[in-house]
Amino acid sequence: MPSERFQNALRRAPQAVPPIWLMRQAGRYHHHYRALRERHSFLELCRNPELAAQVALGPVLEFDFDVAILFSDLLFPLEALGMSLSYEESGPVLSPKLEEARLGRLRPVEDALPRLEFQRDAMRATREVIPRDKSVIGFVGGPWTLFVYAMEGSHKGDLIRSKTSAELYRAFADRLVPLLIENVRLQLEGGAEVVMVFDTAAGELSPAWFHRVVAGDLAAMFGAFPGRLGYYARGIQPAHLRESRSSDDGGAQEPRRRAPSPDPRNGRWTDCAGIGVDWRWDLREALRQGSEIGFVQGNFDPALLFLPPEEFREQLRLYLDPLVALPIEARSGWICGLGHGVLPRTPEENVATFVRTVREVFHES
Repeated sequence: MPSERFQNALRRAPQAVPPIWLMRQAGRYHHHYRALRERHSFLELCRNPELAAQVALGPVLEFDFDVAILFSDLLFPLEALGMSLSYEESGPVLSPKLEEARLGRLRPVEDALPRLEFQRDAMRATREVIPRDKSVIGFVGGPWTLFVYAMEGSHKGDLIRSKTSAELYRAFADRLVPLLIENVRLQLEGGAEVVMVFDTAAGELSPAWFHRVVAGDLAAMFGAFPGRLGYYARGIQPAHLRESRSSDDGGAQEPRRRAPSPDPRNGRWTDCAGIGVDWRWDLREALRQGSEIGFVQGNFDPALLFLPPEEFREQLRLYLDPLVALPIEARSGWICGLGHGVLPRTPEENVATFVRTVREVFHES
């Protein structure tokens, strides 16, 4: 059976020891991944199901994480729609940048979806090689983050072009969101227990802008698979998760046609399985809200894994001690992890210490 700890967290069943899963746990910091990259390109690792499974397997075997995540990239739906995508040492390169004139040349869902079937196959291959007592999850990019990549080429900077193009976002999302829903379906068919929506750039939006323009699209995705989709956006605040009635858009352009209202007919935020939170949150407060938002994944600061081993252990204990002091019921739904992904060049020794220490501390509590 899949990880009992992970399944308990999804059900918000009280348990002493939380499951552990780190975003980007299979990546550039890990010698297993680097050895594969010496022989294969990044695209080969993503598109070859057996290779993708091996990348996902490596850190689970070495560090004993409770969960493996599909090894892939969130930009592939943009390529499936017809954008050119390549990967260089500096990162992904998309071309040409999105503009209104290109919308009509994007592929329809029925033509784009077969170009993503390799993710279903990679998910199946991953489930086959991962130990049976571990869980397997998938992921897709959030519609706003994919729009930002299509507009800007990355999610860094002021995002001026994206934030002043609300009407273009609306037209693009009408094409993108149905593809993302089918992309999620492929991964669930492949064996994913949960699929995360990674929407890194959404934390750059004001809560009012987020609710008026983006939240309806996310609700439609959640509603297509109630209880099967989680959500993470770096920098997102509690206000983003509350329905906002404010008309203050922080200076963003007002779209003429708004995103679908998140009502029961096309999905609700309550259909979301849970959220990831970054290190800016008080995890105890996030867990108190857990009955409303499902599981809570996070949220140790990944930069602190670069500390010398003794200092790292001290900082980790300072982080864990307030959580250990909570009643076991107050930790229901917690998936222990970082507030974002494992950073390149993170010392592997500290990753191992993270996993070992969390389990020791909570076993003893």
